[in-house]
Amino acid sequence: MTNILLQQWDTPFGLPPFDQIKDEDFAPAFDAAMEQDLAETEAVANNPDAPTFENTIEGLMRTGGALDKVAGVFYNIAGSDSNETREAIMRDYAPKFAAHASKIYSNKVLFQRIAAVYDARDSLDLNDEQQRVLMLMHRNFIRAGAALEGDEDERLKVIKSRLAELGTQFTQNLLADERGWSMELAEDDLEGLPDFVISAMRSAGEERGKGPCVTLSRSVIVPFLQFSPRRDLREKAYRAWGLRGANGGDTDNRGIAAETLKLREERAKLLGYDDFTSYKLATEMAGNADNVRGLLMDVWGPAKAAADADAKVLEGMLHADGIHGPLEAWDWHYYAQKRRMAEHDLDEAQVKPYFQLENMIQAAFDCSTKLFGLEFTPLDVPLYHDDARAWEVTRDGETVAVFIGDYFARGSKRSGAWCSAIRAQRKFPDVQVPLVVNVCNFAKGSPALLSYDDARTLFHEFGHALHQMLSDVTYEMISGTSVARDFVELPSQLYEHWLEVPEVLAEYAVHAETGEPMPKDLLDKVLGAATYDMGFQTVEYVASALVDLAFHAGPAPADPMQKQAEVLEEIGMPRAISMRHATPHFAHVFSGDGYSSGYYSYMWSEVMDADAFAAFEEAGDAFDPEMAKRLEGFILSKGGSVDAEDLYTQFRGRMPGVDALLKGRGLIAA
Repeated sequence: MTNILLQQWDTPFGLPPFDQIKDEDFAPAFDAAMEQDLAETEAVANNPDAPTFENTIEGLMRTGGALDKVAGVFYNIAGSDSNETREAIMRDYAPKFAAHASKIYSNKVLFQRIAAVYDARDSLDLNDEQQRVLMLMHRNFIRAGAALEGDEDERLKVIKSRLAELGTQFTQNLLADERGWSMELAEDDLEGLPDFVISAMRSAGEERGKGPCVTLSRSVIVPFLQFSPRRDLREKAYRAWGLRGANGGDTDNRGIAAETLKLREERAKLLGYDDFTSYKLATEMAGNADNVRGLLMDVWGPAKAAADADAKVLEGMLHADGIHGPLEAWDWHYYAQKRRMAEHDLDEAQVKPYFQLENMIQAAFDCSTKLFGLEFTPLDVPLYHDDARAWEVTRDGETVAVFIGDYFARGSKRSGAWCSAIRAQRKFPDVQVPLVVNVCNFAKGSPALLSYDDARTLFHEFGHALHQMLSDVTYEMISGTSVARDFVELPSQLYEHWLEVPEVLAEYAVHAETGEPMPKDLLDKVLGAATYDMGFQTVEYVASALVDLAFHAGPAPADPMQKQAEVLEEIGMPRAISMRHATPHFAHVFSGDGYSSGYYSYMWSEVMDADAFAAFEEAGDAFDPEMAKRLEGFILSKGGSVDAEDLYTQFRGRMPGVDALLKGRGLIAA
C-alpha cells in the first residue's frame, strides 16, 4: 500500500493528490487493482448462499472500487495531458483491460447467479431503480457474451482485446499527426489576419519554440481559414487538416479502421445480430438503422439545398476576386466569413472581444445558479496541469460536486472537447459526490477570447457536467451520463440555448478592453446570424453520420475509404464541403465503441433539445422555475434509472418531431 493510487486520500473532497502521483505509479496500481477486482468478483460468484439482489447484484457493485479509482485518475490525465509514458501505458493496458473484463463477463458461475436473480425479479419486491439496474446488468452480461460457450466465447475475448488495441492506437496516431504538423508563418503571411488570430498563432508557436504557427488545433486552424487572404496557405493548412490519420507510415489509421469494422461485424454476429448496427442500436432510442437513416435523410434534403445555394454565392465571390475555377473546401470558411460581414455586417474580429473565456465560464455558472440554485467557489488544490482549475459546487450549503475546468489547447491534449468524471455520483455502497471535468481546446490569449462557436462549446460541455453534477440515483452504474447514447447529448445541446438568451449576452458579453456591454445592434446581429452557414454545418455533420451508419449497417467494407466515397457520391455531397470527420480521423467512431454506429446521436438529441427549450419559451421565461424543476427532476437527476423515451415524455408530455430541429437550424421557415 505504498502506492499513492491505492491509498485512502486524505484530501479535500477526496480529490486525487495529483502533486504526489507519478507516472510510474500507474502500472503497478492497475495490476494490483485488477487482481483485487477479480478476487472480489470471485467472492460474489462463489458465495454459498442462494443468489439474491443484495448478495449478487449489489455484491457486484461493491467490487472494483480500486480499479475505478486508478482508472478515473489515469484516463482523465492521459487524454488531457499525455506524454510518451502515459501513451505507452495506454497501449500496454488496453488489451489487459479487455482481458480483465472478459474474465468477469465470461464467468459462467457469476452469470448463473445474475440470471437466477433476473428470472425471479417479479417476486423480489424490488423498487423501480433496482428493477432497472437488474435488467441492465443482465443485459450487459448477455451483450458482453456471457451466454457464449467454447470456441465462440474464446473468439469474442480475442476480438475485444484486439479492438481495445486498435482504438488506443487510432487515438494516439491522430494525436501524433496533430502534434507533429505546424506551418510557421513569416510576418508578411500575417497580413489581413485579425489580432486575435495572430495572438493565438504566436502562442501556438511559442509552445513549439517557433514564430507564429498555424496548427491543427481547431481553435487555431478554423480562424486562419476564415481570415487568411492567402489562398495557397489556406490550401496547405486545410489539406494537412484533412489528412490527419492518412499520411502513410506508422500513424496511418486507414488499416486500423478496416480491421476495426471487420472485427465489430464478427463480434455482432457472434452475439446473434445481423450486423454491428443492429447490435448497437438494440439498446438505443433509435432502435434500428431505418429510423436513423430516416431522420438523417429528412434533414439532408433541406440542408443540402441550403448548402448548394450558398455555394453558388460563395463561388461568385471567388470569381469576383479574379480566381478562376470552382469553389474549393479551403475557400468556404474565408468567403463565408466575408459574406457574413457583407450581409449581416457581422465581423468575427469585431465580435470576439466580447466573448472572454472568464466571462463565459461565469455565464455558464450563473445560468445554472438561476435554473438549479448551484453556487461555485474556487478551490486552491493541486491539479494535473497548471491550466486546470477547480470549483466546489454547492446548493443550500451542501456540497453537490467538484467541477474541474481545463480550457486551453496544448500539444499534450487530444483535440476536441469533452466531459468526464474522475468519480461518479452514487449513494451505494456509500455516498459519493461526483468529481466532474470539462476539457476544451481554446487558444490562449491575454485575455483569452472565444468565438461564438467556442462559447457554445463551453456551454455544451457544461451541460454534460450538469448531467453528472445533478445526478441523484442510488447506483453508480446508472448515474449521470450513463444513459442511451442518443439521449446523452440532450442535456449538453439543450444548455447551449442559454447562451443565446439576450439577457445572458447583455450581462456577460462585455468588451475585453473597454468593459462596455455588447451594443444592442451588434447583439441583434449575433443572434440574427446564429443560423448563418447552417447548410454547410449540417451537411458536414450529416454526411459523417451517414458514412458511420453505412460502415456498420451491413457487411463491413474491405476498403472504408472506398465506401466513404460511395456514400458521399450517392447523397450528392457538395464539392466544396468535406465530412466533419473523415474516416482516418473519425475518433468518435474508431477510438472506441462510444459513438460507433452512433454519430447520429447528436442529431437525435437535437430533435429533443430544440423541443425542450421551446418548453421554456412557451412558459415565457428562459429561467422559468417550474420548467427548471421539471428539467432537473425528470432528466438531469435521473441518469439511466428510467428508459430515455419515458424520461423525455414525462418532462414534455410527448416525443417531438423533426420540425423543431429544422426551424432551429433555419432550414425551414419558423
